Amino acid sequence: MTEAHAGRLDGRVAVITGGARGQGAAHALRLASEGAVVVIGDVLDAEGTATQKELVDKGLDVTYVHLDVADPQSWHDVRDLVDERFGRLDILVNNAGIIHVTALADESVEAWNNLLAVNLTGAFLGLRTMLPLLRRSGRAAVVNTSSIFGPAGAIGYAAYAASKAGLLGLTRTAALELAGDGIRVNALVPGGVSTPMNESEPDGGVVPETPLGRRAAPAELAAAVAYLVSDDASFVTGTELVVDGGFLTR
Repeated sequence: MTEAHAGRLDGRVAVITGGARGQGAAHALRLASEGAVVVIGDVLDAEGTATQKELVDKGLDVTYVHLDVADPQSWHDVRDLVDERFGRLDILVNNAGIIHVTALADESVEAWNNLLAVNLTGAFLGLRTMLPLLRRSGRAAVVNTSSIFGPAGAIGYAAYAASKAGLLGLTRTAALELAGDGIRVNALVPGGVSTPMNESEPDGGVVPETPLGRRAAPAELAAAVAYLVSDDASFVTGTELVVDGGFLTR
């Protein structure tokens, strides 16, 4: 983070899903470092508690809460906590996601439904549940984490690609519906990222097809999120910010 960005998010209240590790933890570090008060939610309680401690030890205002994004009641619990503590929400980052690699012919209905429940329905539930608090902000911003596999597709990733393509449609529709409330909604479209979630991917992953020849560091994605939720992006809504090392241009 450059010195020019210090304090850019002073006083903002942020909720980040999937915040226990990987991209979510990087987003929490970046937003809190820019002045936001951050609530990270996840089902990985041990990792989430450890991340909270690590960031608090750095002098940042970060709280971990248990959040199953596929469970409406879990979202209601987080909404009530944020409402009671802050009375509004300025930033929502729908980052939580899961992945599996299965040929289309071998995909089970159960695995398909479970992935979409987390990756796509989870973001819908977050938007719907937190909307009253976002409306109180006056300058709220939402970021939905999609993937290059949303617009591009990938062999073995039917459920994952479908969920990420669905997030793009949800983002555009929400941006149109919520513009009148002063709520901006955008999608982050990462390429390969070095996180614990993709450790099970085939050797090489997308790196051989990425012109820059590597995966992104989570901090590089966090910088893009910080831009999208800041006033620097005050006229940006309904779009996809692609951060993929050139993958989609090849």
